[in-house]
Amino acid sequence: MRSFTCPGCGQTLFFENSVCLGCGQAVGYSRTERTLLLLGDTFTPCLNLDLNGCNWIPDVAGEQCFACSLTRTRPADGDLEGLPQYYLAEQAKRRLVDELDRLELPVRPRDEATGRGVTFDLLSSVAEDVVTGHADGVITIDLAEGDSAHREKVKDNLGEAYRTLLGHFRHEIGHYYWQVLVEDPAEAGDAARREDFRARFGDETASYQDAIDRHYSVGPPEGWEESYVSAYATMHPWEDFAETFAHVLHIGDALETAHAFGLTVDPQVALRRFSDVVVGTWLPLSTALNQMNRSMGLQDLYPFVLAPAVLDKLEWVEGLISGRP
Repeated sequence: MRSFTCPGCGQTLFFENSVCLGCGQAVGYSRTERTLLLLGDTFTPCLNLDLNGCNWIPDVAGEQCFACSLTRTRPADGDLEGLPQYYLAEQAKRRLVDELDRLELPVRPRDEATGRGVTFDLLSSVAEDVVTGHADGVITIDLAEGDSAHREKVKDNLGEAYRTLLGHFRHEIGHYYWQVLVEDPAEAGDAARREDFRARFGDETASYQDAIDRHYSVGPPEGWEESYVSAYATMHPWEDFAETFAHVLHIGDALETAHAFGLTVDPQVALRRFSDVVVGTWLPLSTALNQMNRSMGLQDLYPFVLAPAVLDKLEWVEGLISGRP
């Protein structure tokens, strides 16, 4: 994430700020200009500012912004537990959409008539069970993941090293972009891309239900760390791709943030192989940040070991995203 300042007084602001804490002026985020602007006669806030804290500027005054328009379902107004969790989910979703814009990945609102595009169902699990997942461009998020106590309990139960609300968004959107970047081009005749995928991740036509049953009954195979970024990635090639996609986004956003605040001078991947960026810049930085977290009594910021086979997968996915061979 970039560093933001108030256009009025120069005060350093966060991506999520809707008011400058220095001068008190209202600000909003422009998706077109990718910066914070002063609100007034020219620019007005999103319709959902009070509902979910959205500080994005809509294309049409008095309407909701582009990011908010991607949400198809949200908690009911009377859901006093779900609405605060929805607030956090929309905050994470805006960060996701901004990163997808930076990567120049297509973010097309879902067309229900054709079934193409992406939409989000942000569902409260107060009254019913909700399963986070993706199905043909529809991304479902269990809003309970916004509750720290719930999330940490699930994380411990599943033996996960990392679990965040933003991480769920990045993982599930990875499934969507597998369809956009791998499946669809292959249907159009680019069979080589599908074969490249299978050479690294495996045959995605293998039964997904059998893979789920096997994963939750016997767990990941021994020595999985040599080939997968996480234990969950071992379940099925689709999950391996989505986990790898999420890590490309994790690393890219973290490096941009580090560069913006002077922690590193080379976050760019355009001129170097992504694996070289990971080994030469990201791993030393993440090790230092892990040590900083430990000095504060916190868990590691990036608790992952990236083996050579994982680096190869990261590089392939980043090349797919950036359009490099």
